[in-house]
Amino acid sequence: MNAPARESATDVVDVWSIPTDQPPAVVRRLYGLLDAEERERADRARDPRQGERFTVVRGAVRLLVAERLDVAPADLTWRRGPHGRPSPAAGGRIDVNWSASGALALLAVADGRRVGADVEQLRPPGVGIRIARRHFPPADAALVLDAPSPADGADRFTRLWCRREACVKVYGGRLAQGLGLPLAGPSPLRLADPGPLGPGPLRLADVPVPGPFRAAVAVDEDRPFAVRHRAWAAPS
Repeated sequence: MNAPARESATDVVDVWSIPTDQPPAVVRRLYGLLDAEERERADRARDPRQGERFTVVRGAVRLLVAERLDVAPADLTWRRGPHGRPSPAAGGRIDVNWSASGALALLAVADGRRVGADVEQLRPPGVGIRIARRHFPPADAALVLDAPSPADGADRFTRLWCRREACVKVYGGRLAQGLGLPLAGPSPLRLADPGPLGPGPLRLADVPVPGPFRAAVAVDEDRPFAVRHRAWAAPS
């Protein structure tokens, strides 16, 4: 019988769901926290809503990570790892990762372990079938292709896609390296061999999020973890 997981911050991943459609006053306050590069990216977005959502994601990430590190949000700086993967320059042992899809974002913070996070709006059924048939391993593809309805197939595909993205983001790898990972099965899941991504094993778990979205987090090191999930509320 396995020994129970020890209760410590190292074995907890803090996760926040972040609604990215916020009132103009909130967007303005968060824009004031961004660095020059982030403001430039927000300003050159293809449409105003996209820029506002980007601002909310980056501003909320700054607020939450800065609170964890006990620094001012505007003073937070990032270093870039493989393929541009960001982490706080003065983060010490903590690792962070975030993802955004439409009106929802997800931030994950882990202590002493690398973490990957992904959130996705439900994909159209036809898209999932084509990708699963072409790129997923047999068990994962069968889960999507044999779904009892198109809606179930879209749900299954999006969950499996989030798991892949989360695993890839632990390493800062390329999505193509995660497409063939065998990730079917109940959550939480242990992946003994991450294949071309890097050394394993990985642990991962689905994260329940609101609305037409699915999400997952993954961490390195072979130790069970718990997800502490909260909804982020914009500061008043």
